[in-house]
Amino acid sequence: MDVETAKHTAPDSVSGSLTLLPAPRTRMLPPPARAVSDSEFENVVRGALDAVGGTLLFKMTVEAEGAAHHAAAAAVGTGETRQFLLLTLPVNGGRLKVETTARSASPLAGIAASYAGLLDVFKAAA
Repeated sequence: MDVETAKHTAPDSVSGSLTLLPAPRTRMLPPPARAVSDSEFENVVRGALDAVGGTLLFKMTVEAEGAAHHAAAAAVGTGETRQFLLLTLPVNGGRLKVETTARSASPLAGIAASYAGLLDVFKAAA
């Protein structure tokens, strides 16, 4: 069939709605990150600590390596089995990182045990 004899016809109508599916090797992008508020961070931390019987020692927002992070210190357990945890979350969202202060390289890790000791002294004096 040559171009001169080709007949132009309208496509057949399509009934129903079309569903577009991504190609098998298409990577879906995550939703855009949004800032995590101080209260949202505290709710996440308190929820995690409630699940394991932990105590929030302190929380703050810090800037490290040019990025802001929420940080919190917590104690889990009592007496000889008590461990101190450092929980961090980027302000722009991401994963909550939980690590023991014994293994953490953060300067906040040393503050956690000292702060817990101070709280112990206050409780004993009360």
